[in-house]
Amino acid sequence: MADHMVIASGRSARQVGAIAEKLAERFKQATGRTARIEGKDTGDWVLIDTDDVIVHVFRPEVRDFYQLEKMWMPADALSRVREASARPQ
Repeated sequence: MADHMVIASGRSARQVGAIAEKLAERFKQATGRTARIEGKDTGDWVLIDTDDVIVHVFRPEVRDFYQLEKMWMPADALSRVREASARPQ
């Protein structure tokens, strides 16, 4: 699939799109290769695929809904997160 995955947030659809655009630009400058971008038109969730690295840029509400961090987290770390969230604040 990829060697690395990065999950990031932007505050608005406009900022999410700008982050994706700037990242793709810098990737092209650094490597001479073009990154594939999905979802930039809506700006809720943009995926930048460079083959070696996949970057997800979300608006906060969308990031919270999909919770990709939990999906890719090792089982022992996930159980610690669940325990911590179950404790009264």
